[in-house]
Amino acid sequence: MDNANNMNGNMSKKEWEDKYVKPFIKKVPERKSEFKTQSGFVVDRLYTPEDIDIDYSRKLGYPGAYPFTRGVYPTMYRGRLWTMRQYAGFGTAEETNRRYKYLLEQGQTGLSVAFDLPTQIGYDSDHPMALGEVGKVGVAIDTIEDMEILFSGIPLDKVSTSMTINSTAAQILGMYIIIAEKQGVRRESLRGTVQNDMLKEYIARGTYIFPPEPSLRLATDIIMYCAKEVPKWNSISISGYHMEEAGATPVQEVAFTLANGIEYVQRVVDRGMDVDKFAPRLSFFFSAGNNLFEEVAKFRAARRLWAKIMKERFNAKNERSMMLRFHVQTAGCTLTAQQPENNIVRVTIQALAAVLGGAQSLHTNSYDEALSLPTEKAVRIALRTQQIIAEESGVTDVIDPLGGSYYVEWLTDKIEEEAMKYIEKIDEMGGMIRAIESGYVQREIQKSAYEKQKAIDDGEIVVVGVNKYRIEEEIDIEVLKIDKKSVERQIERLRRFRKNRDKTKVEKSLENLKKAAEGDENLFPYILEAVKAKATLGEMTDALREVFGEYKAPQIF
Repeated sequence: MDNANNMNGNMSKKEWEDKYVKPFIKKVPERKSEFKTQSGFVVDRLYTPEDIDIDYSRKLGYPGAYPFTRGVYPTMYRGRLWTMRQYAGFGTAEETNRRYKYLLEQGQTGLSVAFDLPTQIGYDSDHPMALGEVGKVGVAIDTIEDMEILFSGIPLDKVSTSMTINSTAAQILGMYIIIAEKQGVRRESLRGTVQNDMLKEYIARGTYIFPPEPSLRLATDIIMYCAKEVPKWNSISISGYHMEEAGATPVQEVAFTLANGIEYVQRVVDRGMDVDKFAPRLSFFFSAGNNLFEEVAKFRAARRLWAKIMKERFNAKNERSMMLRFHVQTAGCTLTAQQPENNIVRVTIQALAAVLGGAQSLHTNSYDEALSLPTEKAVRIALRTQQIIAEESGVTDVIDPLGGSYYVEWLTDKIEEEAMKYIEKIDEMGGMIRAIESGYVQREIQKSAYEKQKAIDDGEIVVVGVNKYRIEEEIDIEVLKIDKKSVERQIERLRRFRKNRDKTKVEKSLENLKKAAEGDENLFPYILEAVKAKATLGEMTDALREVFGEYKAPQIF
């Protein structure tokens, strides 16, 4: 063995290819003429020190230190595991409250609230636009009474809560703060996150209400209010997840997410707040796809790039302002209705990528989600997937175990470099709002989605059970269905709530909210006032609709 090492120790990569690879390929050809990542990078068969330039202190550094490539905390999971959040919500507040208590009993360490579509776009459950959608893809929340029921018996000073809500984020956060105070929990003690990312709604998700400018005003109002009044709360979760679901490549997910982040930071700075007063509480949300190494590299590249942006572009002085802390959800777009049990394997690979990439919080999808809302059994398996990775795999014993891998470092550099090209182009266009209004970002994602689907249809990308290894099957798994009677109970409670309140107080609070919206004050205190007066979510949203109007998406093609 020593002689072999001596013989080959000074061999170059090209010499190895000429002497060993080419003759071998003549006998055993490679499976493809070209191997590619999801971002379209052509992948070499082997990576060596010749392929990368590792300037350790400049590009990698140590965990917990700039540029945070290897992690945002000095001991990472050796000190504390990531927060295990299972995204959950369906039907009424009572039904979802039971699911939360079940998940907490099973070892979940944080709550993640899914709201139904009427709640997300500001309609009460008895509105004609809500017909057929109440409680379908999340929990219906119309009033502060619903919010009290949702968190009944759950101590909000001990549980961190993430809420996936955007257009009506201020109304929902206002309700959460008030019910916490009813529990005796001061707002200064609350921990959690409100998504509050409107830009990605115009790009990929579509649950917008108002035009971009008033939407950005509301988002920045929340950021500024929380920086002063709710200091432990993550006031925004800048989200790339939905872009990847819409078809974005990992490079595009990083680029467009960080470009959105730049827009939010600039808006708050322009309103006169020092960057270090609010930036430590910005958080991010990414998807984890199937290409294990590219996903790990994506998270590392995003961390390094954001640190540079905050330090060099915004002159942040506090290192916490430079930390990209992020939640990951495994990729819903990869789940298949065919052979649904295969999704357990996909989710495991994706969860492993999130952990190897240094996530602070993780949701693992349930194997039945291509068919229905997840059942208790499916949710338990998804949670156990995280727990097995955490407790049995050994990957949490070492910080950034793939750091220094020639391939992973090459991918990290490549993703950072290509993402930065997108950010520079968006800067040239005048910023993210201009890029969205022109349709540039949407077209780039749609083009990638088309190319990926074409590759699946042509068999270039294999989806096991869909375009390869198919079987004749009858899908026979339990699915969760929403009881129509629960919808009727929700509407009845809403009507009873409206009847048993002081209408004069409600009307006065809504009038104050409208007047404030016509000016340039921070709207969050007025929303809190309306919540206390028992205005419904739909009433508060309608008051703002009267002032701001509604957004109509442009034709992109």
